[in-house]
Amino acid sequence: QVQLVESGGGLVQAGDSLRLSCVVSGRTSSLYGMGWFRQAAGKEREFVSSINWSGDTTYYAGYVKGRFTISMDNAKNTVFLLMNSLKPEDTAVYYCAARSQRGPVINMAAYDYWGQGTQVTVSS
Repeated sequence: QVQLVESGGGLVQAGDSLRLSCVVSGRTSSLYGMGWFRQAAGKEREFVSSINWSGDTTYYAGYVKGRFTISMDNAKNTVFLLMNSLKPEDTAVYYCAARSQRGPVINMAAYDYWGQGTQVTVSS
C-alpha cells in the first residue's frame, strides 16, 4: 500500500509564496509518478502539476503561468510544490496524488492514491 501526507498550506497575502510537501510511504517502488491537484470551494478538482518518479519529466496547468515549480527528493520520498506570486484565485485545498500505472497525468483517474489535502488561502 502507499500513503501520502501533505503539509505546508496556510493563510497568506497575494504575492506571497508557499511550499507544499507530500511525504510518500509504503511500496514506492510501484509508482510511476506524482501529481498535485486542487479544489476550490464550489468547483471541481483540477490538475495543477505532475512529475515522474525519476524527476526528469514535469507538466503544469496553463493557469500556473510559470509561478509554480514541482520537484522531488527521492532520498526522502517527498514531492514538493513551490508556489510563487500567489493570487486569490489560487485559494483551494491542494491534494497530492500518486500513480502506479502509465496514463494521462492530467486525469484524476490515472492516480491510485491520494493524500488528505492541505488548505491554501490567499487574501487580496
